[in-house]
Amino acid sequence: MGFYAIPTDDFCIVAGSMLDKNMERIKDILKIKLVKASLAGSEFVGLFAAANKNGIIVPNICSDKEINIFKKMGLNVYVTNRKQTALGNIILSNDKACLISKDLKGIKSKISDCLGVPVEVGKIAGLDVVGSAACLTNKGLLLHRDATEEEINFLEDFFKTDVGVGTVSFGSPFVGASLVANKNGFVVSEQTTGPELQRIDESLGFLIY
Repeated sequence: MGFYAIPTDDFCIVAGSMLDKNMERIKDILKIKLVKASLAGSEFVGLFAAANKNGIIVPNICSDKEINIFKKMGLNVYVTNRKQTALGNIILSNDKACLISKDLKGIKSKISDCLGVPVEVGKIAGLDVVGSAACLTNKGLLLHRDATEEEINFLEDFFKTDVGVGTVSFGSPFVGASLVANKNGFVVSEQTTGPELQRIDESLGFLIY
């Protein structure tokens, strides 16, 4: 699910081929407008790009037609020339801050300018795929189940939000690849178990004790 959408609190970019029932589900739960798009001729919009309310980062394999959709939305658009094209896998961002893989260290300042937030290089569960290993909103952060205490403490301070660890879809630790979420709610596969749903609720700030 996460590879087919890029959610924020203001909009959600979705694959044009997404089933109508899934688009309606996202629209109703996240309470935002949907924008249909493709990237690099692919439906995997969440795999190839990362965004927040200010801007979007896309690889240079995207067409001008695809990029113009985002420009018409009023977003800052940064087109990278890096060999890494699956940017959604290696960028984790909300409207407050952004964490990137070491592979993008050389364009750290350009990412910061585009998204309008501070950027740091880091890992989650010792992995560089920080976008796949976490689900971040402006309200909470769910991490790969193997995230270390040091990583958790750093990310809690950096993103200024509560942090939890968990899995989705009956045990997958790559929560960013499976969740579509913002401050209003989240959408996840039907294979996700009750205990997993509870951890998502807690980590993303929907349960208050």
